[in-house]
Amino acid sequence: MESGIFFTDYRADMALRRKPAQQVRLGLFIALLLIFPFVASPYGLTLANQIGIATIGAIGLNILVGYTGQISLGQGAFMAVGAYTSGILAARLGVPFWLSIPIACLVTAGVGVIFGLPSLRLKGLYLAMATLAAQEIVEWVITHWTSLTGGTEALVVPAPTLLGARVNTDFRFYWIILLAAGFTALFTANLFRSRVGRAFVAIRDQDIAAEVIGVNIFFYKLLAFATSSFFVGLAGALTAHYRSIISWERFTIEVSILYLAMIIIGGLGTINGSFFGAAFMILLPAFINNVGRTLRDVAPLVATLLPAVQQGVFGAVLIFFLIVEPEGLAKLWRNIKDYFYVWPFSY
Repeated sequence: MESGIFFTDYRADMALRRKPAQQVRLGLFIALLLIFPFVASPYGLTLANQIGIATIGAIGLNILVGYTGQISLGQGAFMAVGAYTSGILAARLGVPFWLSIPIACLVTAGVGVIFGLPSLRLKGLYLAMATLAAQEIVEWVITHWTSLTGGTEALVVPAPTLLGARVNTDFRFYWIILLAAGFTALFTANLFRSRVGRAFVAIRDQDIAAEVIGVNIFFYKLLAFATSSFFVGLAGALTAHYRSIISWERFTIEVSILYLAMIIIGGLGTINGSFFGAAFMILLPAFINNVGRTLRDVAPLVATLLPAVQQGVFGAVLIFFLIVEPEGLAKLWRNIKDYFYVWPFSY
């Protein structure tokens, strides 16, 4: 009977997937992602693209909140910076989308560092209020700097092209989102196996103790904001080119709360939790909307109440996970894996 996990070389010990079952699951998941766009309906592809972008943004927020313990309510603002930077570069300067996206990520990282400066003196609720101020400041700049952003008018982004072919369809853009999400997940998984990632976790667990053992709190807190904002900006830039129309209404405080709910429901400090939370929060409203369309002819009164029901379900699910399973869907998935790992024994 197997008792523990043992390795005979460092390569096996440092592998991302160290057990055969983990490698098989990862292979099946990748195969599913590669096959999915060929068999999915247009509506299914749209949902998959939304989940992919949301996963990138959730991982970015999880780097800051889940791994480093720096709460943020400015997710929508940082996504807006990435979206508008990439959109303006593409629409007004003719920069190709494959170049405008990394530039937008770097600009967003710089903005994240600026708004991360209060984290050097603030924590908890006070830091949350500082990031909330960032949300309001960015919204004000977008809506009032009309010469640059267009103000409250929507900014139209030209269709992205790659190697002379337009990639503005759900099927073609799926592969761009898939590569971006895969890069984000792989980078984050390796980040927290490094010295930098361990410094982030040390700050989360106890920043004073981390400083005592030699962690540069000033540097690593700002680096956490920069890294998180980089990937949040990536999600915003992909949203701009995928939707082809940018409006400040897509990046309000409600978006910040939605992404915070994603990582809470999915699981703080986990990469698969970011994916679970993004999928759950994208598919739940879609399910409720489909139920509303089904009941529109049968029970029109019930169908009219569903938008309010959707908001109620959102709050109820969030409270449920905070009370029943604070570690989120990632913990439930871990319990399932542990059950089959020790089956047929109960311990």
